Amino acid sequence: MTAPSPSRHLLFPAFIGLYVLFDWATYIDPLYGLNITPWNPDPALGLVFWLRYGWRAALPWFIALLAGEWLVRGMPAGLPLSLLLSLWLTIGYGLLGVALKRTFGSSGVFDSRHRLFQWVLIVVVGTLLNDVVYMSLLSLAGLIPPGEWVAVVLRFGIGDMVGVLVSMPLIWMLSSTDGRQRLRQTVWHYETLGYLALAICVLYLVFGTIETSEFKHFYFLFLPVIWAASRQGLYGTALMVFVLQLGIGGLVKWNNAVNIEVPELQMLDAMLALVGFSLGIVVDELRQVSNDLKQSLRLAAAGEMAAALAHELNQPLTALSAYGKACEFLIERNEGGQGGEMLKSAVQRMIAESGRAAEVVRRLRDFFRTGAMKLEPVDAGQLVSSVSQQFFTQLRQHGVVLQVEDMPTLAMLADRLQIELVLRNLLANALDAVQERPENGRRITVSAQLLDSKKHGKGSCLQLSVEDSGKGVSAALLARLFEPFVSSKATGLGLGLVLSRAIMEAHGGSLWAEVGDHGIFRMALPLARPEVEGQENYVAA
Repeated sequence: MTAPSPSRHLLFPAFIGLYVLFDWATYIDPLYGLNITPWNPDPALGLVFWLRYGWRAALPWFIALLAGEWLVRGMPAGLPLSLLLSLWLTIGYGLLGVALKRTFGSSGVFDSRHRLFQWVLIVVVGTLLNDVVYMSLLSLAGLIPPGEWVAVVLRFGIGDMVGVLVSMPLIWMLSSTDGRQRLRQTVWHYETLGYLALAICVLYLVFGTIETSEFKHFYFLFLPVIWAASRQGLYGTALMVFVLQLGIGGLVKWNNAVNIEVPELQMLDAMLALVGFSLGIVVDELRQVSNDLKQSLRLAAAGEMAAALAHELNQPLTALSAYGKACEFLIERNEGGQGGEMLKSAVQRMIAESGRAAEVVRRLRDFFRTGAMKLEPVDAGQLVSSVSQQFFTQLRQHGVVLQVEDMPTLAMLADRLQIELVLRNLLANALDAVQERPENGRRITVSAQLLDSKKHGKGSCLQLSVEDSGKGVSAALLARLFEPFVSSKATGLGLGLVLSRAIMEAHGGSLWAEVGDHGIFRMALPLARPEVEGQENYVAA
């Protein structure tokens, strides 16, 4: 992110003021009056600032550290040592920022579990090294009692580490316009109030009366975190763990729990945050995979429907061409009377055919935009005949016998274009399957059967069956056959059957396969309307 110069001149003082405010608000239970506290979220603010601005953040961060020593703690180490300590912290945090920036750049810090683990590792190692040098300088200056070096290293290191791990994700989200917008969209929901209310109740239950280190019911805090992570992903989790950290710190201070093992409590909170972030990222990844899958299915549908579009437009375009040639011939002859009537009729037919082509395009456009269908009676015999003719050349080329049994004079209630797509897909799969057989054993059979309405509970249905002489579907393959990206063909995407089943179910019908020594696929659709005589079967409208 590159900010214009005037904005940056305003942003740097704002960063310094906010950093000192964080330092003051979390200056709780310090050791020896120094900057050794159990929770330090201010470095998280500085690291985000460094990720955005690089080395330009060094000077305002140094000023913020020095201002904190002066305004918050009264500069207990004196001016020369405070300058040295602030300089080291700027260098140490800056090196940590450089490592983060080289690893993640200016974006994508929390995009995946792998990046999350990288971030945790860099933060833990970086804060530990920074802490060791900082405490060593204080110890050499005689500000830490002899023998307490290890204790203060643990306290300051855990404070820095927990502060960064808990606070940095939320600060990172708030640092960009896109992040703030997504955070607002994610948490601006009534459910957010629900898990925040649960968090408050659990916080009071666990820490409301705490005075010692026996926080035995800490695990209850996982409830609001899991709720936020499962429903709102990483963005909801970031808000939740930050609120929990504020609540824990506030209740511990309110109860004057001086005997509590704060480092242990902070480590528990860090683990809570990491578990929550991991769950949140998994939820976000699953949603992204789901969206990608929907897009893949959409592209597959576009490919399948393109074939239907080509077939449907072929007839009106051919007719338009024929009528156009007829018009050209009549104009060249310049005939009046009967010739004029013929010309007028040809033009009318051209208009009608162009309208038919436009209707096909409009219906497909509406289907892709909204999933809308145009339900109409579709004669089973005409449907099978129309689709079968499209495979005439391929059947003859590969020596495949297509047997179409007698079709009942029944009409299904369906969108003709979409149902043709399903039947075309089944016939194409059958054609691929029989090519493994010798030429004299390649056979495909299409049949129809009226299903019992009482058995299916949805009114009478017409079942179309496509059987082939291929090797059939095994029980193992059947269990996964209608899952995305599962295909028995080397070049197949495994999306055709998924799309076909989705279309059938959208029509209130069904599509299934059966285990056998040859290929068996069946599709069933409700019929158009009952006979006037009230019989159970249906006739074509």
